[in-house]
Amino acid sequence: MRVVFAGTPEVAVPSLDAIAASRHELVGVVTRPDAAQGRSKRLVPSPVAQLAEELGVPVLKPEHPREPEFQAALKALEPDCCPVVAYGAMLPQSALDIPPHGWVNLHFSLLPAYRGAAPVQRAVWAGEEISGATTFRIVKAMDAGPVFGTMTQALAPDETSGSLFEKLTAGGAGLLVSTLDGIEDGTLEAREQPTDGVSYADKITVNDARIDWTQNAVAIDRQVRACTPAPGAWTLLDGERFKVGPVTVTEDTAPPGELVVRKNEVLVGTGTTAVRLGRVKAFGKKEMPAADWARGVRLESGVAFE
Repeated sequence: MRVVFAGTPEVAVPSLDAIAASRHELVGVVTRPDAAQGRSKRLVPSPVAQLAEELGVPVLKPEHPREPEFQAALKALEPDCCPVVAYGAMLPQSALDIPPHGWVNLHFSLLPAYRGAAPVQRAVWAGEEISGATTFRIVKAMDAGPVFGTMTQALAPDETSGSLFEKLTAGGAGLLVSTLDGIEDGTLEAREQPTDGVSYADKITVNDARIDWTQNAVAIDRQVRACTPAPGAWTLLDGERFKVGPVTVTEDTAPPGELVVRKNEVLVGTGTTAVRLGRVKAFGKKEMPAADWARGVRLESGVAFE
């Protein structure tokens, strides 16, 4: 088939790479416009755009896919199908109608669970033992289209959003290519999602990522892992913000937020047992192991995170 791939962030790159290496003809890529980065605000192409340029594939960067100029350019590419991974913009019906086989999305959850913007983070935060990815035909309603295929992935006890993304993007790339194969061969039939088990995964904001040390240790462990690497779980010490990496639940105890500084570890009290800090990053500083951070700032037991 002639395909036009739509995607933007790093998590979409493995799928683009897999499609480029498949039997399908990659005739174009759609991605979000270049974004300003750093203090210089220099415009930088998305990771998907960068790979597409390396592959020598035409790249379309509409401000919004409803633009007539974009839709005309897409029609000119004559795609049979448009595979999508984390594109980042709502597609109007006029764009959805262009490819005969529609737009096929790779979503990182087992639909209908965790529809929405942050399925991986929310699955980790909820303590799910199994996650996965789903391919489905995009319809007007969010992540509600008929399903072509799924893959499952067990979560490790110390799974972070970052490590789960790595597993799902790798496995999902293969799922997306096999879905395109099945559509072309006529061996795959999309089936409507069940009406039971629908849940939504709202985007995790910076405010959501602030740790409440009065919560129980297991809840804090899940929150921190869900926010690793982004947006990063954080807390305050003497009014200064610190990001903290994954923590480990212990059997020690301390008042909520209070630090216990030892030679090779730093513990923090919670609403139940204490947790051991993994890594700490002060604003504008390098990330480092918690014990090294405590030694560097001459931290003593008894101070408390806010």
